[in-house]
Amino acid sequence: MKVTGFISLWTLTSLLGGQLANAAEHEDVVKHAIKLHRGKGAVITQRKQWVMESCRKLSGLLRQKNVVLNKLKNAIRAVEKDAGLSDEEKLFQVHTFEIFQKELNESENSVFQAIHGLQRALQGDYKDVVNMKESSRQRLEALREAAIKEEMEYVELLAAEKHQVEALKNMQHQNKSLSMLDEILEDVRKAADRLEEEIEEHAFDDNKSVRVINFEAVLRVEEDEANSKRNASKREVEDDLGLSMLIDSQNNQYILTKPRDSTIPRADHHFIKDIVTIGMLSLPCGWLCTTIGLPTMFGYIICGVLLGPSGLNSIKSIVQVETLGEFGVFFTLFLVGLEFSPERLRKVWKISLQGPCYMTVLMIAFGLLWGHLLQIRPTQSVFISTCLSLSSTPLVSRFLAGTVRGDKEGDIDYSSVLLGMLVMQDVQLGLFIAIMPTLIQAGVSTYSSIFKEILRILILIGQILFSLAAVFLICLVIKTYLIGPYYRKLHAESKGNKEILILGISAFIFLMLTITELLDVSMELGCFLAGALISSQGHMVTEEIMACIEPIRDFLAIIFFASIGLHVFPTFVIYELTVLLFLTLSVVIMKFVLAVLVLSLILPKTSQYIKWIVSAGLAQVSEFSFVLGSRARRAGIISREVYLLILSVTTLSLLLAPALWRAAIMKCVPRPERRSST
Repeated sequence: MKVTGFISLWTLTSLLGGQLANAAEHEDVVKHAIKLHRGKGAVITQRKQWVMESCRKLSGLLRQKNVVLNKLKNAIRAVEKDAGLSDEEKLFQVHTFEIFQKELNESENSVFQAIHGLQRALQGDYKDVVNMKESSRQRLEALREAAIKEEMEYVELLAAEKHQVEALKNMQHQNKSLSMLDEILEDVRKAADRLEEEIEEHAFDDNKSVRVINFEAVLRVEEDEANSKRNASKREVEDDLGLSMLIDSQNNQYILTKPRDSTIPRADHHFIKDIVTIGMLSLPCGWLCTTIGLPTMFGYIICGVLLGPSGLNSIKSIVQVETLGEFGVFFTLFLVGLEFSPERLRKVWKISLQGPCYMTVLMIAFGLLWGHLLQIRPTQSVFISTCLSLSSTPLVSRFLAGTVRGDKEGDIDYSSVLLGMLVMQDVQLGLFIAIMPTLIQAGVSTYSSIFKEILRILILIGQILFSLAAVFLICLVIKTYLIGPYYRKLHAESKGNKEILILGISAFIFLMLTITELLDVSMELGCFLAGALISSQGHMVTEEIMACIEPIRDFLAIIFFASIGLHVFPTFVIYELTVLLFLTLSVVIMKFVLAVLVLSLILPKTSQYIKWIVSAGLAQVSEFSFVLGSRARRAGIISREVYLLILSVTTLSLLLAPALWRAAIMKCVPRPERRSST
């Protein structure tokens, strides 16, 4: 304990070395303390003398601090009573004194926190890694809090400087007469100051006290880093209109979403460059795929691979690109619904409802069986099976784009069944996202609480069914009373101006998307229903809207498929090609066989021939498995290796899908209908 107290005092005096001695004396004190700690070259008398001298210096500093604090308090009271000072001058002086008081108190607290940390470290077991880790975490938290306090103090100093400038300006204005222009500019300046105060959001101060907020150290990378050789001052860098990038300790990168000064327009130049690069490279990639007979979307995926982390790594705003790509899914599903009339929906609704449910149940059953044989956790087996049971709606929509289909002698059209089942799978996707938190809890729960988890899942299913009923009731009201007058108004206002028509249709898509999202149903279903509702107005309406929306859909679809390529890793696929090909072929064959089996049971006998085409369309894995996989990996449901396997199997299944679809079309569709289907 004597050694502990002695080293604590030495640390104390070392922290105050700048105030106690110069650099040479500080070095001598350190060497002397090391010798004392090793028990060399020092007698007991010298040791006591050194400790007493250090204590006297520390106590003297603390007494001096108390004296200064009392003088500051008296100075504040004197300033507040001084009638000769203006309010702004009083505010500035009081603010300056308060900042100095806070600086003294924080310095004293830092000294004793350091002593407390040293005592805790000396009392701990140096062989206990857990204890050292906890001590390191506590020191890190203390440093983060100290950094926040220092940042706040710096902001307060800036405010004090601003008050000082205001006071000087007021004194100058009182000593000279202003011209008319100067008075106008002064009024404008005051109005601008009021505007900044009104629109400024104190997000930092409002959120720093929230319990779920974590303080982290980040690196700030200025946009004009390449031009740092220009001898720009720090103020010029801070006032630059570009965006800085923040990088945290987990290598996550962040960009500015809302600036403090909203009066200055800013643009994310990284995002602009990313979109421009994708647009330019998509042309040759899509052209190449068209030349060799592949769908153009694979060219867009290749474009994403070349520009993504596994290629040139030139895409900086990956999250922003993926977000924009989601609008490609929205408009794609809207056009799918535009071709999918409510009459066709009523004709196949039973098949569309039963088919995906049966397939999902069978996939989960097979997944649990294989999971039991391979000793995989049930929650992981259920998640993987559900991911693999979903099929890609945008991909199949591209297969069906532009086809001319008609029912013959009462038979069911294969496109109606296929699209209906895909839309139901999108609903299942929303349901699965909703129950994922319960699935996470089930993974760590004991068998005694499994019944509660099953009950929660059943309750969630009931909520989803209620939401679906509410959505379809809203659609019925819109179709009966609103959609007709709304479109006629748009058509009347858009004569000679297609902007109103495009904006009106887009607003309706976003309205339906918002409704389904608020009711905890997938947003994709809302886009599909928006198209189905508008298609009820007739064929001419459908053709007019499709001509306006298709160019927007095509551009956004390029971004979407390129964003898929950002998550394709060719090197990993090459390393594990044999395993991945086996897994992909197993999944594709299993989904095809299960789809054929289910459709054989629920399709009418006169329409049994379409089961091969529908099964071929369902025999791939949805790109939304990327989203589900990333969430499951963050939640700890699946490991990194399983996540990469899901990504790779999904990508390979999407690559195999056109060949399987073409083979089914060649076998089952008469020759006049093949042209547009392939």
